[in-house]
Amino acid sequence: MLRFGQILMLIALLAVNGAHWVTLQTVAWTAMFTQNLRTGSLEDALTRTFDGRHPCCLCKQITAAKKSESKTEFSFSLRKLEFASEKIIITLTPPAQFSFLSHSDARASGLVLEPAVPPPRLLLG
Repeated sequence: MLRFGQILMLIALLAVNGAHWVTLQTVAWTAMFTQNLRTGSLEDALTRTFDGRHPCCLCKQITAAKKSESKTEFSFSLRKLEFASEKIIITLTPPAQFSFLSHSDARASGLVLEPAVPPPRLLLG
């Protein structure tokens, strides 16, 4: 089940892509087809509905609204990336005191951890 936010996002996406015009045009064609079917045969009704020479008032309003709808044009300009010209110097220095820990060292005994049980073996076959 879709959440409320997902439904709103889907509606917004469809509106941005012009699905509302498709929906209105479908309603207009359905109304035209039923009206034309009352006065003629099935073939004549289909022809008059979709030939484009007999638009209904709703079709004319949809066409006018589509033309007057302002299209948002996005302009993309590629710019050169600018970085600070400051040079960062990184200096690595060794620690003042360094010694390897031997295995017998008391401090190292707390660092070595052995598993409580042997690791499981994979069963093959």
